[in-house]
Amino acid sequence: MVVLDIVDLKSEDASFFKPIEALNDKQKEAVLTTEGPLLMLAGAGTGKTRALTTRLAYILHMKKSIPQRILSVTFTNKAAREMKDRIQSLLGFEAEGFWIGTFHSLCVRILRRHAEKIFYNSDFTILDTDDQLRLIKQIIKAENLDEKELKPRLVAGYISRWKDQVKLPQDVKESIKNYQKKEKTIANIYEIYQERLKSLNAMDFGDLLLLTLTLFRQNLEVLSEYQNRFDYILVDEYQDTNTAQYLWLRLLAQKNKNICCVGDDDQSIYGWRGAEVKNILQFEKDFPGSKIIRLEQNYRSTPYILDAASSIISNNASRLGKKLWTDEKEGEVVTINTLWSGDEEASWVANEIEACKGNKVLYSQMAVLVRAGYQTREFEERFLVMGIPYRVIGGLRFYERAEIRDAIAYLRIVASSLDSLALERIINVPKRGIGPSAVNTLYDIARGRNISLLEAAHIACREMFIKGKTRLSLMDLLNQIDRWQSLLPEKPHPELAQIILEESGYISMWRADKTEQAQGRLENLKELVTALREYPSLSAFLEHVSLVVDSLSSSNEDVVTLMTLHSSKGLEFDRVFLTGWEEGIFPSQRTLLESGQLGLEEERRLAYVGITRAKTKAYITSAKNRKVYGKWQSSVPSRFIAELPSECVEDLSDITGSSGGSAYDYVKDISTDKVSYYYDKKPKNKIASSSKFKCGDKVIHSTYGEGTVLLVDNNRLDIFFSTFGRKKIMEDFVEKI
Repeated sequence: MVVLDIVDLKSEDASFFKPIEALNDKQKEAVLTTEGPLLMLAGAGTGKTRALTTRLAYILHMKKSIPQRILSVTFTNKAAREMKDRIQSLLGFEAEGFWIGTFHSLCVRILRRHAEKIFYNSDFTILDTDDQLRLIKQIIKAENLDEKELKPRLVAGYISRWKDQVKLPQDVKESIKNYQKKEKTIANIYEIYQERLKSLNAMDFGDLLLLTLTLFRQNLEVLSEYQNRFDYILVDEYQDTNTAQYLWLRLLAQKNKNICCVGDDDQSIYGWRGAEVKNILQFEKDFPGSKIIRLEQNYRSTPYILDAASSIISNNASRLGKKLWTDEKEGEVVTINTLWSGDEEASWVANEIEACKGNKVLYSQMAVLVRAGYQTREFEERFLVMGIPYRVIGGLRFYERAEIRDAIAYLRIVASSLDSLALERIINVPKRGIGPSAVNTLYDIARGRNISLLEAAHIACREMFIKGKTRLSLMDLLNQIDRWQSLLPEKPHPELAQIILEESGYISMWRADKTEQAQGRLENLKELVTALREYPSLSAFLEHVSLVVDSLSSSNEDVVTLMTLHSSKGLEFDRVFLTGWEEGIFPSQRTLLESGQLGLEEERRLAYVGITRAKTKAYITSAKNRKVYGKWQSSVPSRFIAELPSECVEDLSDITGSSGGSAYDYVKDISTDKVSYYYDKKPKNKIASSSKFKCGDKVIHSTYGEGTVLLVDNNRLDIFFSTFGRKKIMEDFVEKI
């Protein structure tokens, strides 16, 4: 028990300690430990913001410092405002002069004062993303480089990563031998780009930290000024810091060493954008004599939810270690369900949501979390059918996404030559050199002759209203549209959609884009092709889309939230549905291939974040089969499901309709952290079926070879293959032998 020493306080000061007395013992310890380096290792839902703001208010109340001499760093402007409001509420008066803000805003404040020392004027401009891309594009053109190979967004991505890693152009060039030809070219662009920025008296967001570090390193008197200025440094979400942010904090804390970092190594999920979990893991090494206080009492979730999350995250090697607990009663166990298909998964989740609504749980207290944005499509479709209001957080609804709207515009102009708006949208996407001036010419012709934009384009090319390269590009597009329209009666519409996306260069455009968003856009386009297979014709699909988009315009505060696991961090809901927990989806196959064990541990932290969003009830679902390009793809449940403690879960997979049963058992090799999946080879009870197959039949599959039928469920077969194990396959894909 932490005992508060209030002997020396005046009587009127005692009221301030009411907020402290309301804290638990570990929170009190963190508040009262004001001197020396401190790491507040705060688990999900443990009240870390409350402890952090109370600590800062306590320092001010006890006159250990003043607002002007305390640096408090957050990751968002909203968090900075909330922190300032909370502190002033605790103090009971407005305190001026706070150094509270994001890394970028605080660096701007420093750079405005000392810009001349790094050869900038103090009124420098901060470029937004559009201006940055425009400048890079100018450089690519001036250097006679191929913009198709060196996309401005690709170059910007490289430059941003180098700046996050605190690499100036000369630093990159010194290690140039380790780079491939394309990267060497981008390094040269980086050097020119920085020179252009300086001549424009401009900085981009990456420069704000990079140039502040440069200022400190080249001007020790400036560094000393800020080291002496701050008596205390407080940092929120320390696990999300990148290399530049980490070095900036270390430099500032070297003098007084009164740095308090708050974070959770188990919630470090942004490695893909530069966050380094090692920053929090090596805190004790960076600040000798530091103290670690673990906040483990959770105020959000039930014991079953916390035990499930703790069990999964305990399999990570790179962590400082803690275990969440709560005074709450046991509550409900975590429900697991393996469904036959993605459609059945969406249907089951929607039905459960309606059941919860019937039990007086608001839609707004329920969330569906997915690993990747494209997974929301099946849930959106099901919610629309059932009339469940929803919103998508951290991204647009599926049919509102730019890449989906572009693709649908291609389909619309093929389906109807009169759809001028569709043609206008895609006429220069991807870039064809058909600019606004050419489009205005086409509209002038269309309005003057009362014809469609497509017909106007044919006339413009034929009668030479448009000339040169623009005319040739437009003619190529028109010939493509004519060809696609001729294929419409011949080709299945999903196949035609794939042809259009490939031949138009639209898919190639996103394949060449190396930004973080590009892969998600490609996955969404794949999902669109899959969605097309569910409709009898292209016109039926386009009619469905128009109705869907129209229904999205209605607003409703009481709505189910659909979001990715990454977007859910910091939020909480009464009921949480964690969907698509299958190998290859979660953990992500791409992450495992690119980052190996480090990637697996970050995926596991993502699972921990997802489960701890739930207050009362968590559901985890997977599908045995998913349609990929219209073909069934068999899956096995995520290894993370195997890491859940049996006493915390109920598995409905054996009793859910046509799912057929949970056929999966797990073997875990503790020494390698490898989870293997095997199947119970005992045939399940035969389900009444009109199939031409029966249990025990020998069959052959073009990919898996010979196998034995274990279960027949209408036209779905559960088959054991000696080489590939047990697979769920539609009967049309196998033959009797």
